[in-house]
Amino acid sequence: MKPLGRLICDFQTYVEQNSSSIVDYAERHRYGERVSTGFVESAFTQVLAKRLVKRQQMQWTKKGAHLLVQARTKVLNEE
Repeated sequence: MKPLGRLICDFQTYVEQNSSSIVDYAERHRYGERVSTGFVESAFTQVLAKRLVKRQQMQWTKKGAHLLVQARTKVLNEE
């Protein structure tokens, strides 16, 4: 695994190179603009389905996937 500093640098580079495509959902929400997460939910479903397949090197148990979804829901609901 990469050291934290390298991961942060990689993330910063990604954000700088893709800033024109990154949507500021908080700003959209503040101005009452519509926020669509359908594409994110679809991508998550695809990743989840792939990770639950037993032939994958990295796989999640149903319990692990459930706990991840519960944690993510709490974050999104600001709990």
